[in-house]
Amino acid sequence: MKKILLFTMFVLACAFAKASYILIPMDVESQKEHLKAYGITYWSLDQNLKVKWLLNYRGGSFLLPDTEDIRRECTIRGVSYEVLSDNATEQILTEISSPSQNMEAVILEKAPKIAVYTPDSKVPWDDAVTMVLTYAEIPYTTIYDEAVLDDQLILYDWLHLHHEDFTGQYGKFYANYRAAPWYIEEKKNAEALASKLGYSKVSEEKRDVSLKIRDYVVGGGFMFAMCSATDSFDIALAAEGVDICEPMFDGDASDPDYQSRIDFGKTFAFKDFVLERSPMVYEFSSIDMTRKRRIPFETDYFTLKDYSAKWDPIPTMLCQNHTALVKGFMGQTTSYDAESIKSNVLIMGENKTNGEARYIHGIKGKGFFTFYGGHDPEDYQHRVGDPKTELELHPNSPGYRLILNNVLFPAARKKKQKT
Repeated sequence: MKKILLFTMFVLACAFAKASYILIPMDVESQKEHLKAYGITYWSLDQNLKVKWLLNYRGGSFLLPDTEDIRRECTIRGVSYEVLSDNATEQILTEISSPSQNMEAVILEKAPKIAVYTPDSKVPWDDAVTMVLTYAEIPYTTIYDEAVLDDQLILYDWLHLHHEDFTGQYGKFYANYRAAPWYIEEKKNAEALASKLGYSKVSEEKRDVSLKIRDYVVGGGFMFAMCSATDSFDIALAAEGVDICEPMFDGDASDPDYQSRIDFGKTFAFKDFVLERSPMVYEFSSIDMTRKRRIPFETDYFTLKDYSAKWDPIPTMLCQNHTALVKGFMGQTTSYDAESIKSNVLIMGENKTNGEARYIHGIKGKGFFTFYGGHDPEDYQHRVGDPKTELELHPNSPGYRLILNNVLFPAARKKKQKT
């Protein structure tokens, strides 16, 4: 009888301790593959499983249902995970829900459909977003001008703008690369595409593409952009109906008074900027801080702001990381002059000593946008022709984590932002 009783107690204890959840920790000590952890989370959502994003808990960890498939995927991809009982899970969620803790559990409901706006040829740049999506094994679709003008953006929840010039000035590469074969080919291809789509100028075609992207965001889409795609997009919106291109770009003179005709009311993020008129200067406007920076490489970092997870879950989600201090990195558009940012736009990452914003977010209509300055978070000064970054060497990159926060953001059940 005693043996039967002990056996029964053993069975009950085993059942009670049975694991029901998997925790993917995202703190610096516990996770070997921060970037691939996002891929596991996306994969789980794609399997119609709901995930809880534990904001500010151990670096923004993920709580998933315990299944053999998820365990196997974590093992295959090298992602660290912990198996939790119901009791252990309940204790964590109780801690997170406490008013004294700056934490929140946000439900992720479905895998967002991802589009990357990029030409077939990506010369001369690699793209950090497509590289990290590939590394994390998150699927995406590439689209370009024809698809955008054909209103295909409505098929997607999340849009990334590849390193792009929406002003029709071919990236302002004229001074240094106008004789380079890749520049000549890219200009030829852009003009051919514009002509095919019924435009006499590339700048006019890019203007209409920008307006379609604007409408996508206003209608409820989420747009993420890096480097020159950020300021050139806003400039294209502000310069609607104004010729800001010099003859080597579009075949005729620019409007002599174009600066006075810029409409800052049309932009997403920026205001009161001055356009760079000279085609010999590798810069679009006064928005960018690249030429004004006085920060040594050794001390080039930016700080992520701390938000209330319970009251402001959106910026909290976008800033989840295992460190609040992120290495700086350069780009054609490295960072933004804080004086050029509209008051209703959140500056989520900044270098105060240089008066620059690195990572900003805002709402436009029913949708959202995030702009991230710089080209490649693990290549400080990426130059034309440099080899692409091998992310196998940077599996815990804080700078790349910010990109992946944005990828998962559309999956979250939204709460209204308070500040």
